[in-house]
Amino acid sequence: MVMRSRSVTRMATIVMVVVLAMGGVVLAQFGFGGFRDAYQPLPNIPYDGRFTFVRVRYHPSPGGFWPGRRPSWIHGYPLAERNLIKIMNEVSLLGAHEDINTVTLDDPELFKYPIAYLIEAGWWTVNAREAAGLRAYLQKGGFLFVDDFKPPGWRGLPGGGWEPFAETMQRVLPDVQFLDMTPSDPVFHAFFEINDLDHFPQAYVGGDPIFKGIFEDNDRRKRLMAIINYNTDVSQFWEWSGRGFRPFDQTNEAYKLGVNYLIYGLTH
Repeated sequence: MVMRSRSVTRMATIVMVVVLAMGGVVLAQFGFGGFRDAYQPLPNIPYDGRFTFVRVRYHPSPGGFWPGRRPSWIHGYPLAERNLIKIMNEVSLLGAHEDINTVTLDDPELFKYPIAYLIEAGWWTVNAREAAGLRAYLQKGGFLFVDDFKPPGWRGLPGGGWEPFAETMQRVLPDVQFLDMTPSDPVFHAFFEINDLDHFPQAYVGGDPIFKGIFEDNDRRKRLMAIINYNTDVSQFWEWSGRGFRPFDQTNEAYKLGVNYLIYGLTH
C-alpha cells in the first residue's frame, strides 16, 4: 500500500510537471513568459506579395482586458483566422500565407494588406494618428471587417456594445452612416450564394446577428468599405471548427461569410 501510494504520488507529480511545462510553452508563445503583465503578438512575417491576413492591434478602453491583461483584440488569435485561411486556400487558388500578421492603424504597413480584421469592437479605441490612418486606408481602397460584439457590461466589464464602436468610427469618418445590409448586396454573392440573413447562426450572444455596412460616400450603390457583424462572433465558429463545439452546418455558414468577405475585399 505504501509503494502504491508513492507510485500514485509520483505519477501525479509527473502529470503536474508536464501540465505546467505545456502551460509555460503556451504562455511563452503569447508573450506571458514569467507571468509578466504584458502581451506581445507573434512576429509578423515579411511582406512578399502573397496575401496575408492581418488583424488590427489597438489599446482597449477600460474593461477590454481579459485575464493576464490580454487585450480584447487578441480574442481567438491566431487560430480563428488560420482556420479561415486554410478553408480559403482549399476553395480558391489564392495561395495565402497561413501565418497571421497584426498591425496598428497608424503603421504604414497597413497599406500592404487589402483587408483588415477588427475584433471586440466595443472596446476599440483610436488616437488621432490611428483615426487618420484608418480613414486613409478605407478611402484608398482598403476593406475593414468588424466582428465580435459583446453586450454593454458583459460579464460585469465596463464598455462593450455598439455605442463605443460607433463613437470611435465617427472619429475616423465623421459623416459615417451605418447602413443595413440586405441579402442582395454583392458581398453576399462574391463567392458563395448567401440569400438569407435572417436567423443566421449565432455563436453565443442572444438574438439574431445584425449586418451593417459602411459604403463610400454613404451611398450603397458604391463600394462597401467596411462590413460589420454586430451582435455576433463569426470568428468563434472558425476558432472552434476543429473542436466539435458547434454544428457543422452552422460552422459552414460562418466560413461562407468569411470567404465572401475576403473575395469581396480583394476584388473591390
